[in-house]
Amino acid sequence: MNHSFDALILGGGAAGLMCAIEAGKRGRRVAVLEHADRLGKKILISGGGRCNFTNIHCTPENFLSANPHFAKSALARYTPQDFIGLVEKHRIPYHEKTLGQLFCDGSARDILSMLEEECRAAGVATFLDTKVIEVSKPGEFVVRTSDAQFKGPALVVATGGLSIPKIGATSFGYEIARQFGLKICAPRPGLVPFLFVGRERSHYADLAGVSTEVIASCDGQQFREKMLFTHRGLSGPAILQVSSYWNSGQSITIDLAPGQEATPTFGDSKVNRTLTTLKSELRRLIPSRLADRWLELHAPKGWTNTALSDFERGLHSWTIMPAGTEGFEKAEVTAGGVDTDELSAKTMESKQIPGLYFIGEVVDVTGHLGGFNFQWAWASGVAAGRAL
Repeated sequence: MNHSFDALILGGGAAGLMCAIEAGKRGRRVAVLEHADRLGKKILISGGGRCNFTNIHCTPENFLSANPHFAKSALARYTPQDFIGLVEKHRIPYHEKTLGQLFCDGSARDILSMLEEECRAAGVATFLDTKVIEVSKPGEFVVRTSDAQFKGPALVVATGGLSIPKIGATSFGYEIARQFGLKICAPRPGLVPFLFVGRERSHYADLAGVSTEVIASCDGQQFREKMLFTHRGLSGPAILQVSSYWNSGQSITIDLAPGQEATPTFGDSKVNRTLTTLKSELRRLIPSRLADRWLELHAPKGWTNTALSDFERGLHSWTIMPAGTEGFEKAEVTAGGVDTDELSAKTMESKQIPGLYFIGEVVDVTGHLGGFNFQWAWASGVAAGRAL
């Protein structure tokens, strides 16, 4: 069966659906081809099932890319307020959690239903369970599936990254980019837990479930949020944030008691300089189990002012060399992707191949934790949709 459309969109996730809506509203005949049995699978599992759909404090500084300026145009032309307007139009109740993160009061299903409804209103055709076998461009773009052929002058690749393969993530978008000669910045897991090396794992694995506020630093970036011990390493928002900046072989530094001190009372000559006193002070600052373990492993080498100062410094600069990360299976996002030098920042169109667009996570733009990756999906999708 042959189908002809003005635009073919590969991928029915956040970016693909937003692009389809925008192009459909402008009168374009649009087809969304999705290989899964339903649209928006990643939307449904996001934010613990409540979809952290944007962040009101979104700025270009909340994104990583080999070209830090690339995202500015799209983000400026479709803002969190624009998406909030769409959410409010559909009367979806939402709330701000922390640090500008907006979540549905109900479930992520509300956001997906909204996008599906907007697609219907814009006349978008969606094809589920549609596995693409081949993409070519003899003149127009031709997308061949197992039982049909789709043709159109524009092809939008919105196939996502490699994160969470169990819901269908593949490298397909990168393969199309390579097929048409576009460069790729090596994809790597982003927003992902770290693994301990063996020695640290034996020291801390039984603290799994212990959480504390820290400042985690790596490669000149730092984040003050919660950190969580796991059976295999470290997780929690502060760790996920810093992981996007980490490369194999680098260390990370953790301040376990930001803005607080464990040893100031020892300046009083009446205070007994003992492990019991120090344990009591440390337990005021960090969870008891962590405080006790820290003292077992990092007790002061003596009770002189210098020794106490060294202990204090260590508490605020725990340096670890991760063995690695939990990989794409646990990564919330894929860092790297289609090189932004290949694309127009205004339209997401390939500079070399007219009519070929890349949007969303497949592009080398990666947001911080907290709704920023959805905002990039909406903004890049709209940018391409307005250009189709």
